Amino acid sequence: MKKVIKIKPFESELFDIAKHLVTQLKNSGYKAFCVGGCTRDMLMNVPPKEYDITTSATPEEVSNIFSHTIPVGVSFGVILVLIGHYRFEVATFRKDEGYSDSRHPDYVTYSTDEEEDVLRRDFTINGMLYDPIEEEAIDYAGGLDDIRDGIIRTIGVPLDRFSEDKLRLMRAVRFASRYGFAIEGDTYGALKELASRINLVSAERIKDELVKIITQRNPGDGLKMLRETGLLRYILPEVDIMHGVEQPPEFHPEGDVFKHTCLVLDKIYENTGGLASPELAMGGLLHDVGKPPTFSVSDRIRFNGHDKLGADMSREICRRLKFSNKQIELIYELVRDHLKFKDVFYMKKSTLKRFIGMPDFDEHMVLHLADCLASHGSTEAYDFVMKKFEELKDEEIKPEPLLGGRELIEMGYSPGPLFKEILNLVEEAQLEGEITSRSEALELVSRKYPIGKNAG
Repeated sequence: MKKVIKIKPFESELFDIAKHLVTQLKNSGYKAFCVGGCTRDMLMNVPPKEYDITTSATPEEVSNIFSHTIPVGVSFGVILVLIGHYRFEVATFRKDEGYSDSRHPDYVTYSTDEEEDVLRRDFTINGMLYDPIEEEAIDYAGGLDDIRDGIIRTIGVPLDRFSEDKLRLMRAVRFASRYGFAIEGDTYGALKELASRINLVSAERIKDELVKIITQRNPGDGLKMLRETGLLRYILPEVDIMHGVEQPPEFHPEGDVFKHTCLVLDKIYENTGGLASPELAMGGLLHDVGKPPTFSVSDRIRFNGHDKLGADMSREICRRLKFSNKQIELIYELVRDHLKFKDVFYMKKSTLKRFIGMPDFDEHMVLHLADCLASHGSTEAYDFVMKKFEELKDEEIKPEPLLGGRELIEMGYSPGPLFKEILNLVEEAQLEGEITSRSEALELVSRKYPIGKNAG
């Protein structure tokens, strides 16, 4: 049953241009509405970040109306309209037939009926139209009631909607956790029944959806839902088996490894104001992935070497999920180094400076703080490092090198493995404060590596 309610838009340049697009289409004799997430967001009092347009105009007709367009998905009735630095996705009303690749319809039939177009979409909360001219939200699928009641429900038969695009299985979890909604019974049942089919989705799409879940609001709830629905065992079996792996209560009163990981994700979200990078969130998700295979009990529960094993595991997991090489290395380092903070009180000056001078050290700090707040609650090491940051100037943490390879060649040394050894010696002495000038560095090298014995 069709429902219509008045709703004031969030005034912005983006909205004004979206309204202009709809107006142009209507003035040209076509039906046109904003659709999807923008309507949902307005109804939930959230300023939309984008406005998608749906219309009875075909892609060719849209191209004839607007001067700057890109035919990104003409076979599915989708075209981009460019206005200034904004891009708007404009899609023709359509009916989809067949999904043999579990993502795209085998063929589409254009329609002039907006209700028919709505009924092919994924969830009721994403299927509402918005008329920016009349300032009305239009609901054919029950989205208004489901937003009011806090429900995630597919449009139509859940098994059909999920079978059309298996990524919708993860999207249901994302929307439910993000908004604190419950997944409707039949939708939840179909989700669990089809959970194993998530592996039919490409690794890249799974990665993108996973990152959205763990960087949005309530990431810990999102991870729990992935496990409860059965999706996690197919996406990340290494994380799924964290559940039930007990930890020493004197250090982890919160509970098992899985619960701790959920709390870490929540703390990362809180401590970054919801702006955590994908790498940081993945570091939080995987920082203890090495615990299940290293679990042992002697005097107490221990996970010896879980940081190093977990780092290797995280690298393989992220390769499997098609993260970039640069992202993989940062995630690897976050997992590998997450226990180093316990040693900061005893590090030599040079070791501490190298540690806090690492690239992306702020990400390491956020992960460490979240790890502490999600377990024993002590921030002693974090506070110690923060104090060192205040005490040390940037040039003391990362000073300009006193010597380089050119100077060593001028001294008579031959390029080779010895170069690195000598330069490391000089860097360590510099960071320890034992030398402060080029002349002192030259004297140190001459004394430790006499030219007659080491020139090669």
